[in-house]
Amino acid sequence: MPSFRRRDSVIDADRVDEARAEADRPTDADQARALAEEAEAEAAEADAMAAAARARARAARLRREALEVGTDTAPDAVDAEAQTSAEPAEADGVEPENVETVVSTDADPDIEEAQEAEAPRKRRRMRLKPTKFGVAVAAIVVAILGAVAGLAASGYMIIEHRNAEKVRQQTAEYSAAARQSVVTLMSLDFNNAEADVQRIIDNSTGQFKSDFESQAADFVKVAQDSKVVTEVTVNSTAVESMSDDKAEVLVAAASRVTNTAGANQEPRTWRLSVSLEREDGQIKMAKVEFVP
Repeated sequence: MPSFRRRDSVIDADRVDEARAEADRPTDADQARALAEEAEAEAAEADAMAAAARARARAARLRREALEVGTDTAPDAVDAEAQTSAEPAEADGVEPENVETVVSTDADPDIEEAQEAEAPRKRRRMRLKPTKFGVAVAAIVVAILGAVAGLAASGYMIIEHRNAEKVRQQTAEYSAAARQSVVTLMSLDFNNAEADVQRIIDNSTGQFKSDFESQAADFVKVAQDSKVVTEVTVNSTAVESMSDDKAEVLVAAASRVTNTAGANQEPRTWRLSVSLEREDGQIKMAKVEFVP
């Protein structure tokens, strides 16, 4: 007669194996949790990559701005900005080595843009070699500038020469006028007293002329009564100051006088300060003073 107890034990053993297999099989919740953790890790890794890329792009932008501004403080700002931007990547639990490896191997557009931004900086450092055309243009410019400078110097010399010539001409003119005025004023012959006095009036101007005209008659009478004859010689003249219309001139003169009082060709020396003014194109005496 067959034994059914053995069959039951076999069935029980199979059930135990199935229970163990079911216990070893992962549940759907565990799989979902694992997938979520994997997704979070990938998201953290992607955030780290993006943060590193943004840091590189920002560093390149700061370098480009520093080149445009022309300051030397941009590299420090770039390093500080890059270090600040890299901190979020470390805060997410991603190792900097892994982030650097990923960024350097992936062709990110922001990184390429940063690398392209550094290219002009290298090109600016290159020194341009002078060409034959540039050398020729520079030589022409130097020649033109030299010619202009020469013309300017020549013009200045011409102007200075004209000014000096004008000064010499005026000095000679005023010296001659002062010399003639002193001779006219001090030369007197009682035989021609009226004509001599009129000559003095004609060569005078201003207040000096008015004063002499008011005393002309008395001057003629004294000259005739004393039978005065005076001869004058001008020894030297010196122009103290002058302008186009006025001048102050020192005159040194000597005279010989003969009269009824006993003077007989007695020599006398004089120093006079003569003020001259131009009137109607003629230089005339405006004032005469005897100086020691």
